[in-house]
Amino acid sequence: MATIDIRRFGFAFGATFVLLYLGCVLVMAVLSKEEAIFFFNSLMHGVDVTSILRTDMPFYEMVIGFVEIFILGWLIGATVASLYNLALKRK
Repeated sequence: MATIDIRRFGFAFGATFVLLYLGCVLVMAVLSKEEAIFFFNSLMHGVDVTSILRTDMPFYEMVIGFVEIFILGWLIGATVASLYNLALKRK
């Protein structure tokens, strides 16, 4: 088995998270507030998001969200790759 390149795997996770975040942004842009509440309540197995859902997010907060979600995804991907490589060495 080959080791996983930690930086590339981290980038792949980060990019995937950004695409999911973009999907969320598009859902919020296209749906009405009531439809968005129904959509996210369905995704979260009935957890009511009514009190925390904001539809008036400023552009700069969205950009910050993209950066934060990429960093979080990169860290998760790098951690998974590191643990995989570590487990491979112990074999």
